[in-house]
Amino acid sequence: MTDHFIHETAVVDEPCEIGADTRIWHFTHIMKDCVLGKRCNLGQNVFVGAGVTIGNNVKIQNNVSVYESVEIEDDVFLGPSMVFTNVSTPRSHVDRKNAFERTLVRRGATIGANATIVCGNTIGEYSFVGAGSVVTKSIPPHALVVGNPAQQVGWMCSCGARLQEDLGCGECSLKYSLDGDRLKKAD
Repeated sequence: MTDHFIHETAVVDEPCEIGADTRIWHFTHIMKDCVLGKRCNLGQNVFVGAGVTIGNNVKIQNNVSVYESVEIEDDVFLGPSMVFTNVSTPRSHVDRKNAFERTLVRRGATIGANATIVCGNTIGEYSFVGAGSVVTKSIPPHALVVGNPAQQVGWMCSCGARLQEDLGCGECSLKYSLDGDRLKKAD
C-alpha cells in the first residue's frame, strides 16, 4: 500500500522518492532520481527532470516542466504553464548538458501563470512573480515583480498579501521594515 497517489496515466521512472500525501495527476512524467516532498500536488501534464528535488507542500499547476538543475524548496506555488529554462545559450546541434545552470526557488515563493524563469537565478523566499513576467535576474525575498523583464513593484507578506506603503500587511497584521534593500519582519 502506498501513501501517495499516482494517476494511471502518469509515468514515474525508478528510482524516485515520493513523500506521503503527494498527488501526481494525468499525463505527468517524473524522471529517475527525483525527490518529491510530502503533500505536493503535481497537476496534469507536468514534467520533472532527472535528479530534481521538490520540497514539501509544493503546488505545481498544469503544463509545467521542472528541468534538471532546478530546485524547489517547501511551500512553493508554480502557476499554470510557467516555464523554467536550464541553459542560457541553447542550440539543438550543440550538446550543452554540462552547461546546465542552477535555478533555486526558495521557500514560499509564488510564480504566476505563463511566467518564464531564465536559468541561473534565485527566486527569493516568499517573493511573488506576476503572471506572464520574464525573470532575467535573481529576485529578493518578499519582492513583488512583474513585466518583461520583471521589475520590482512592491513587497509581499509571507501570507501572500501585497504589503501596504507602510510595509504592514492588511490581511494578517504582520509588520516589516527595510534593512537596506531587503525586507525583514519588524521587531
